[in-house]
Amino acid sequence: MIFEHEIPSGSRLYFGESAKLKREIEFTSAEMLENLGFEEIVTPIFSYHQHECFDDRKLLVRLNDEANHEVTLRADSTADVVRIVTKRLGRSSEAKKWFYVQPTVTFPTREQYQIGAEIIDGSFEEVVRAATMLLHEIGIEPVMQIANIRIPHLLNEKYGVSLKVLKSMHLEQIMQADLPWIEQLVRINSVSDLEEMDAFPSDIREELEKIKAVTEKVSYGKMVISPLYYAKMRYYDSLTFRMFEENALLAMGGTYAIDGVDAAGFALYTDECIVNKMNRENR
Repeated sequence: MIFEHEIPSGSRLYFGESAKLKREIEFTSAEMLENLGFEEIVTPIFSYHQHECFDDRKLLVRLNDEANHEVTLRADSTADVVRIVTKRLGRSSEAKKWFYVQPTVTFPTREQYQIGAEIIDGSFEEVVRAATMLLHEIGIEPVMQIANIRIPHLLNEKYGVSLKVLKSMHLEQIMQADLPWIEQLVRINSVSDLEEMDAFPSDIREELEKIKAVTEKVSYGKMVISPLYYAKMRYYDSLTFRMFEENALLAMGGTYAIDGVDAAGFALYTDECIVNKMNRENR
């Protein structure tokens, strides 16, 4: 039996203090991103292309348009922003820096509010700086985890480590790989661990060097390295970052390519930031 006041599991309800915090976070973020030169965009809630972003189509809420073409509710904003900006807006706008404040929806009834930014031809350092500035502005200083998705792909394609094992981060199974340097790779956790890389083959070392290079360009105190992390969004193709506090994922981003367009972007997860702020205020 469903009562009149019930809402679906995974959907969001904000009122009183939480609604005020949501409004403040979104306003502060929009103002800061505008000051950094970003243009605002609001993409359609319906999309024809979301399946290209996800390995698991079960995450998509699907329906059909009047011509019986499959449509999904927006489960990710990045791909649609890049396609709309480069293909639909075209010559009507020369802007390359865009931000959005909007929710995503995944199956069966999960809503997630996001504040995101995408930079066409942007760099990893640009989006990391924007994300950290935004979180600092709203009073949160989380841990930053830097990874490179090319490393798990190389482990799978050239060194026989199952992608399924890498996706699930089963470290014991990864350590069983018959590779003399795998334990050293697994144990990399800090920037200082990147000082000694002679043991790694040249292809793995090249990708670790990319991580090391960005750590030298991005000034941030709470930084950890996770070379085996596998970003589940299909479009990420190199460096990625995630930001945590007390096991809550507050933001995620990286560099990617969509339909031949190179870009960089991030999403801040508004719901987790609201919980973080409320927990701090109630201590």
